[in-house]
Amino acid sequence: MQLPAVAILLSRLLKGPTRHPPLEPRSAAPDSFGVVSVVVPTLNEAERIKPCLEGLTRQSYEVREIIVVDSHSQDGTADLVKTAQERDPRFRLMNDDPLPSGWVGRPWALHSGFLASSDHSEWILGIDADTQPHPGLVASLIETVYSENYDLISLSPQFILKQPGELWLQPALLMTLVYRFGAAGEKNSPPERVMANGQCFFCRRSLLVQLGGYTSARGSFCDDVTLARFAAAQGARVGFMDGAKILKVRMYEGMAETWKEWGRSLDLKDAASPGQIWGDLWLLLCVQGLPLPMLMLSALLVGRGNTTLPAIAALGLNGFLVAMRIALNGAIAASYDRSQAKSAWVFWLSPIADPIAVLRIFLSSTQTPTQWRGRTYGN
Repeated sequence: MQLPAVAILLSRLLKGPTRHPPLEPRSAAPDSFGVVSVVVPTLNEAERIKPCLEGLTRQSYEVREIIVVDSHSQDGTADLVKTAQERDPRFRLMNDDPLPSGWVGRPWALHSGFLASSDHSEWILGIDADTQPHPGLVASLIETVYSENYDLISLSPQFILKQPGELWLQPALLMTLVYRFGAAGEKNSPPERVMANGQCFFCRRSLLVQLGGYTSARGSFCDDVTLARFAAAQGARVGFMDGAKILKVRMYEGMAETWKEWGRSLDLKDAASPGQIWGDLWLLLCVQGLPLPMLMLSALLVGRGNTTLPAIAALGLNGFLVAMRIALNGAIAASYDRSQAKSAWVFWLSPIADPIAVLRIFLSSTQTPTQWRGRTYGN
């Protein structure tokens, strides 16, 4: 059962050396004045939106406007945006209308911001409130899409980790994405395997008009991937790239919140067919969930004198998978900012969390969220 899964995994990982290099900060070009409208959806983000607002302020003249679409926050989020507006007139605060039936809150806020944006902007940049944009982020996005003829690109960030529990679990959860879709920057993925990240989602305005804004992802809890795959299926050129040098994010506080909040969206079931979902679960089980337990079991059997071919093969194969996973932990180290972490060394123990991470994807794949980003949804 494991052998064909290992072959599929290796075929994906071996593309790593040819992937698109990480994006670098850039300076704005003279002809890019006012070509971008930024849309930031918010709901009770007062505790973490300040670095996002500050990072957007540091973007240059290529940003025409920064529209913060607030879903009637009760924690002072709006006041922070108004304070930012006093320093930077590009900020504009608006409230979205009541959530229509069949919509999830985040795509509804993004759709509302898109409809309210200037027709003179050629690009729409969706940015989450928990991100920390570096200077030169938007200029780098513009240079990439124009030089490489993309219609839509999104970025994987550098994750800020602080607590030991998240240092242990979060990299294992991230590895479920790497094993299923390869590393950020891979090229020419078929539409049904396209990856995306809504934390930094840069789309040609004319493409969004063609797609009807965010309506195709209105009921999706992974609206970023749903919309990107829909765009790719319509013939758009879509890319998912490494943005660790120009974008940071502090997603969740601690292990429990990481398990609950991020874990329930990583299955991507709203953007995939049942066959894809179960195929990915089989792959994760074989190459990430089983290797450590199988290695321990086969080592025990061989140590007790069981030198049959199945026992030796299981020991060798799963030893290889565990060793590869340890090496990949080193490969993704640059995707993490551990400078503020307590017990940063716990990061290197994350391969031990792999069976738990795979279990989380299994659980999420069989459940539909009833609560998401401060909202409650019915069945």
